[in-house]
Amino acid sequence: MDGTALYSIGELSRRTGLSVRTIRFYSDANVVAPTRRTPAGYRLYDVDALLRLELVRTLRELGVGLSTIQRVLNRELSVAEVASAHADALDVQIQTLQLRRSVLRAAARFGSSPEETKLMHKLTQLSGEERRRLIDDFVDGTFGPENADPNAAAMVRAATPDLPDDPSTDQVAAWVELAEMIGDEDFRARLRRTAGHQANRLTLGIEEEAGDDLMEFTRHRLADARNRGIDPLGDEAAPVVDDLVRRFAEVFTRAPDPEFRDWLAQQFEVAHDPRVDEYWRLVWVVNDWQVVPGLVPVYSWLVRALRRDR
Repeated sequence: MDGTALYSIGELSRRTGLSVRTIRFYSDANVVAPTRRTPAGYRLYDVDALLRLELVRTLRELGVGLSTIQRVLNRELSVAEVASAHADALDVQIQTLQLRRSVLRAAARFGSSPEETKLMHKLTQLSGEERRRLIDDFVDGTFGPENADPNAAAMVRAATPDLPDDPSTDQVAAWVELAEMIGDEDFRARLRRTAGHQANRLTLGIEEEAGDDLMEFTRHRLADARNRGIDPLGDEAAPVVDDLVRRFAEVFTRAPDPEFRDWLAQQFEVAHDPRVDEYWRLVWVVNDWQVVPGLVPVYSWLVRALRRDR
């Protein structure tokens, strides 16, 4: 390439791939000014102008703004500084697009209504700090000074749901369900009641009164029912529950009637509320933690089955 050569705007267009109109625009904006003009007023450009135009084209294709490019050409900013800042900006845009994609997929998969889709979009738009603050406020409000149980609060806080930058459809749906759940005062009361038992590893009164043999048999039957995928609200669960109710009624010398079933459910609900166990399941989904079947509470299955008629 001849360092003394001068190129017309048409030649410059052929060499750079930019249109004559675009080059003329950059010239008028003084981004790449012509080296000189012919007596007839036509613009001529030297090799330096050619190289500047190629840099402008590259940076524009990468999405860098014209004002920033001008600062690079004026040596007010280095290409490395611009590349770093623009890459950071792209990271934010990519994260936003990933969240939008997950929301749209969740809306399509679950047949969400316009209101539900709007809520999903709103909740996933929260920054990581805003989401953490939402959970912190929930924990503080649930286990405040008047409900002080540091072990329970620490247990809930240690399992803070943290939505990743590129969540799956299930993670978005779980996060939205969690966000709605933690604002429910009834749920907070249930969590306060059960978390203390779980965090402090307290034994239920009914476990001690019923005896080791019956409790071991109960846990085995419930685990088997869960593993077989039996719905606690379905007809297949009835024989399992009826047998357990009869066995507990014999131990407590009570009639296995609806009143006793309700009492039995209350005893297990102290530490194993179905809504609370659902909260923990959602936390596992959002955090992408592996669910260990042996650690899934089985008493919630029994509570739901006992409450079936209600």
